[in-house]
Amino acid sequence: MKKLLSSLVFAATILSTPVQAANGLVTSKPATAKAVAEIYQVQPQLSSLGWTGKKVGGQHSGTINLKEGTVQVKGTQLVGGTFVVDMTSLKNTDLTDADYNAKLVGHLKSDDFFGVEKYSTATFVITSVKPLKGNADGNNAIVTGNLTIKGKTNLISFPAKVGVKNGVAAASGVATVNRTKYDVKFGSTLFGTAADKAIDDTFTLSFNIIAKAKGVATR
Repeated sequence: MKKLLSSLVFAATILSTPVQAANGLVTSKPATAKAVAEIYQVQPQLSSLGWTGKKVGGQHSGTINLKEGTVQVKGTQLVGGTFVVDMTSLKNTDLTDADYNAKLVGHLKSDDFFGVEKYSTATFVITSVKPLKGNADGNNAIVTGNLTIKGKTNLISFPAKVGVKNGVAAASGVATVNRTKYDVKFGSTLFGTAADKAIDDTFTLSFNIIAKAKGVATR
């Protein structure tokens, strides 16, 4: 826990560094045309993913683990990345009753929702990072990429706060996902569920990602 808390403070330091826009990408310094992309390794133990799903009369939330990933950095620009999520690690954090908690998690892992037995991982591949100015939440970029869940891939975009400094890249934000596009249809009014028993078609993923260049130690 101490290691995770210190990593969050470290990420906040990186993300508070002023950034500029160059060639349509977010950067802390102008990149040179000859810069070669460097691969940073995502640090799953220092990163976090949270989820929230809403329904009529309430909501549930929890966590899920990153399995692995890489980030592409060109000069001081974040230009790409690939992330693999371990769907088997899905947990609920708001239910204190152990039986109810286990029942919910089991249902979420079933074919009604994410079909974890067959689809044990989900992936997100960044296709672009563009500058965002004047966002009240402090986000400085629009991240776009291909999200694959249950073998189905769709393009999504979301605001984020990104930064690269001293061989460490960090990103944080919240992405909204339309589950029906990934064949997660249980409880959706689009597929016949009564409105008073419906589960929202969208859920959110909050993320805090840290990646580092080879040989760089994170505190």
